[in-house]
Amino acid sequence: MTFHSIPFTPRRVEATEQRLEAIYAAAKLGLKGDSLALAAGLLPIEFARLCELDPIADMAARKGKADGELTHARKLAQASEDGDAKASLAILQHVHGWSAKQEISLTVDNISISEVLDAARARAANVIDITPRESLDDGATTNLLSSRRAPAYAGDMVSRDS
Repeated sequence: MTFHSIPFTPRRVEATEQRLEAIYAAAKLGLKGDSLALAAGLLPIEFARLCELDPIADMAARKGKADGELTHARKLAQASEDGDAKASLAILQHVHGWSAKQEISLTVDNISISEVLDAARARAANVIDITPRESLDDGATTNLLSSRRAPAYAGDMVSRDS
């Protein structure tokens, strides 16, 4: 058996000005995590190590994110000031936590559980053809192997009674 040597030279990752600009630009576009690292020309593990060893890399990502948000917030605010109702609504909802008032009117006088169950059974009977077989009111379970059911080993799976 022959062992083949694979040449491997680890990349030296440093927070150079060019690398920090790439991180900033990717974060400004809204990229995060692995996408940000790859867009900045780094492997995700390299980006994580760089942020851990050199806090300026993490600051470049945070600054890019903040500047991207600022750019979009200004455009949205300008659109709202120019009369765009959708932009105004978006600002109200997402920035100020506003939501349209929803009113639900519900009046309950008396509720009869038996009437509700009867109504549900009637609706179910209209959807599914329900024929009463065995009563479950006494708490007993139905016999799954009754003479009215086809045996599990029957090839045609048709009940004997039919």
